[in-house]
Amino acid sequence: MDNQQLLTMVTQMTLEEKVAQLMQLAAPFFEGAEGEGQITGPMKSMGVTEEMVRNSGSVLGYAGAEGTIAVQKAHLKKNRLGIPLLFMADIVHGFKTIFPIPLAIGCSWDLPLAERSAEIAAREAAVSGVHVTYAPMVDLVRDARWGRVMESTGEDPYLNSELARAFVRGFQGQNLREDVQRVAACVKHFAAYGLSEGGRDYNTVDLSEWQLREYYLPAYRAALDEGCEMVMTSFNTVDGVPASGNTRLMRKLLREEWGFDGVLISDWGAVKELIPHGVAEDEAEAAYKAIQAGVDIEMMTSCYVHHLPRLVREGRVEEEIIDEAVLRILQLKERLGLFERPHRGADPEAEKEIVFCAEHRAAARELAEKSCVLLKNERGVLPLARGQRVALVGPFAQSGDILGPWSWTGSRKDAVRLDTAMKAAAAEPGDISVAEGSGIEAMTEAQWAEAARAAADVDVIVLALGESSEMSGEAGSRADITLPAAQLELLRRMKALGKPVAVVLFNGRPLDLRGVYDTADAVLEAWFPGSEGGAAIAALLYGDANPSGRLSMSFPAAVGQIPVYYNHFSTGRPLGAPDAQERYVSHYLDLPNEPLLPFGFGLSYTTFIYGKPQLSGKIMTPDRPLELSVVLTNAGPAEGEETVQLYIRDWVGDTVRPVKELKAFAKVRLAAGESSEVRFTVTEQMLRYTHQNLEFASDAGQFSVFVGPNSRDAEELRFRLEKGPVTSGIRLQGASLGNNQHEQMGSEMR
Repeated sequence: MDNQQLLTMVTQMTLEEKVAQLMQLAAPFFEGAEGEGQITGPMKSMGVTEEMVRNSGSVLGYAGAEGTIAVQKAHLKKNRLGIPLLFMADIVHGFKTIFPIPLAIGCSWDLPLAERSAEIAAREAAVSGVHVTYAPMVDLVRDARWGRVMESTGEDPYLNSELARAFVRGFQGQNLREDVQRVAACVKHFAAYGLSEGGRDYNTVDLSEWQLREYYLPAYRAALDEGCEMVMTSFNTVDGVPASGNTRLMRKLLREEWGFDGVLISDWGAVKELIPHGVAEDEAEAAYKAIQAGVDIEMMTSCYVHHLPRLVREGRVEEEIIDEAVLRILQLKERLGLFERPHRGADPEAEKEIVFCAEHRAAARELAEKSCVLLKNERGVLPLARGQRVALVGPFAQSGDILGPWSWTGSRKDAVRLDTAMKAAAAEPGDISVAEGSGIEAMTEAQWAEAARAAADVDVIVLALGESSEMSGEAGSRADITLPAAQLELLRRMKALGKPVAVVLFNGRPLDLRGVYDTADAVLEAWFPGSEGGAAIAALLYGDANPSGRLSMSFPAAVGQIPVYYNHFSTGRPLGAPDAQERYVSHYLDLPNEPLLPFGFGLSYTTFIYGKPQLSGKIMTPDRPLELSVVLTNAGPAEGEETVQLYIRDWVGDTVRPVKELKAFAKVRLAAGESSEVRFTVTEQMLRYTHQNLEFASDAGQFSVFVGPNSRDAEELRFRLEKGPVTSGIRLQGASLGNNQHEQMGSEMR
């Protein structure tokens, strides 16, 4: 259908049919559905009639080729105009083949693999009848207490933006109509949900428009620039107004300023939640505010269907607004080819061949290997030598709970467990003795006795510790992000046996590692590594793979530092300033300012040596970039992959500038003894930022460029940006924005 035909269809619809298109319901409401969809909130009586369901536009959380085909067939028989349903679901880090959680994928810094993971997730979901995924989540996060940290890719706007683009490319491909094994992506949560106060889910967000534009909007914009079809509203407030009723954010910025003309959907129940937020008196006002803000689809509440028809007839809501929302939904259905092929990619036979196939599992294993981060490795504990006797102890030694939240179609039963993988990797299965040692949050003396026996006659102890999947994810906020006391006690007792101890951590957030990092000889951060997690970790432990992950989020020295992040400001009284008094600077009396482990950090089984970096000049102009080069040498015994990171500091700005900002990175694989020159082009565009007047521009002046293995251990060079004559020391500001992804970000909201 062309757009004119879709417009004609809208005119043929009754007002009630139009409004029903704006309602999304879970699968149990629909004829032909077997079982239930994935429910992320309580089911309540919604007062939805059979007629409303017959005209509804989309289904939440339902998958399976036979089931989606049955629901679609039943629906099309009853829908007067034959408008097909959209099937949407949370395919966040895999469908049946579960990849590492997004925070772990961020630690891979591997854009092609991230894209591949999304492509595989899309192919499995599409052949199972899903049309839209609620991903990627690109919320910038600086507070590890927030449970949804696991769903983000970290604390840096540049890395998040690059990964957002990769995920959208993977999910959507080049042509959704032709490639029925891709799905439409829905970027979330718009906007700034990662700044929830206290790290508490669903909580208040309060930030300036400058901060919003400078740090929190770029990754959403990157996803949209890549062609992302949908946007989901966030649960939080922005400028005191809940996002789902925030006309300034959704209608003015997203639609008018950025030009987004795709579908905007609320998060679960978020339209009705305008009432407890305190900005709507009742469901009618909630419906009014949400539709005025530009929310096209109301997820799992019924404010629209119960109240919008009356509001239109009373003249309070223009029917044209309803028509625009319906048209956007129909246009998405058309771009997916659903009018011609209402079952699209759903295919029961192909589903059996594609879903969880060997090729997909191999990709999941590769990404899991590259997502793990070696945090510590002393006494040469890792890699393990074949022939060593190893005690594998801990609540995750034999656990299938390694998939993480948002793996609703994954199977713990099918997950490769660590004990199985280590026995397969060892010289002899009998080299591995296994014991639980403790539960997640409790330890019995019987469990300890079993662990002590397992460790009695071994060379090395591997402790598999961490959080259960329920301890992170949505509604998984924690005030205390240390390991539970039982596991810390298990580690203390194991260490007291006098044998080398390596800890493997399974978790959904950066942890407060007191009692772990200072006790264990080696620490491997595995996150929730997905379906092939056990195999990937065993390969890393035995040196069949070399750890290459680098942190995409800082690990605090203690929870009291949070939020702690690398790209902070120096303050007017920075710690370490030469003329500052010791006490009266910005610092803690009882903790360092710096995190335990910085952004970009990660160890390897080999040693990378950086040569002296070289800059092609000391003066940059807008049309004359600089070249930075550095020779990287693998001086260790094994092939390995290094992530060379480039940071920039603007020393004097119109607003305060961070002490460092990631601007580029390169992944370099070198054989033992091999060297390679790594080159970066440093451009004026890298120096732009949001000014007081919200213009996105660079300033003439002094800059530092840093290159190194992480945000802390990087070597500095200096240069100046010149834009023309300088008079009386006044720095000239305001570069032409030109064509770049941030061009519209500097415009003021109207």
